[in-house]
Amino acid sequence: MDRLLFVGLFTEGSTDIRFLESIVKRTLDELAFNCKEQIETDLLTLEIDKTGLGFVEQVKKASKIGLQDYGISILCVHTDADNAFRRIIRTKVKPVQDSIKTFSDDNCKSIVFIVPVQMVESWMLADKSLFKTEINSVKSDKELGINQPPENISDPKEAIENAIHIAKADLTKRKRGKGISISDLYQILGQKIELDVLSKLPSYIKFKTELYQALHQLNYL
Repeated sequence: MDRLLFVGLFTEGSTDIRFLESIVKRTLDELAFNCKEQIETDLLTLEIDKTGLGFVEQVKKASKIGLQDYGISILCVHTDADNAFRRIIRTKVKPVQDSIKTFSDDNCKSIVFIVPVQMVESWMLADKSLFKTEINSVKSDKELGINQPPENISDPKEAIENAIHIAKADLTKRKRGKGISISDLYQILGQKIELDVLSKLPSYIKFKTELYQALHQLNYL
């Protein structure tokens, strides 16, 4: 019988869930393929009432719900760096890591962070050919304003919106009315982007490495 592994995903917003859900699940499955036993994985997205809660309290609440209601062994937590990577590590990631030792046995204590250097939209630009196909554009990266390495773009969300606007300007009036918006792209790109392409981004490599380490510590690998 396959051993079941339940993993939770807690993100900053609903659009982040739409993009990250498939990526986290596929990364998990890729790592689980090398586990000691046959592993069946299930990824559960966790949404909580964040009212009045700081980041550490949010993660603690999600870890408790994840363990008590769904039996998760690992909680993947997403937060954007917003061009302040070191500050986010200092003010969000490390405080959570320091507080884990105070978590009760009612909480999941294996927590893996997903921290894109700018924001999750930078990962959406990891495969620019795929991105241009989805926005129906044959323009160059430079013409669309996406010619920098994805995690060097200071505001990737704005860059995506501008690229869509430029692409729409080339369409006929009839086609323009059916043009795609950024909100349409999160799930599409999340499902289609190849993990090998994401593996060129340092922040994705860090996430995958920490997920591997969590599986190893739990004796899955």
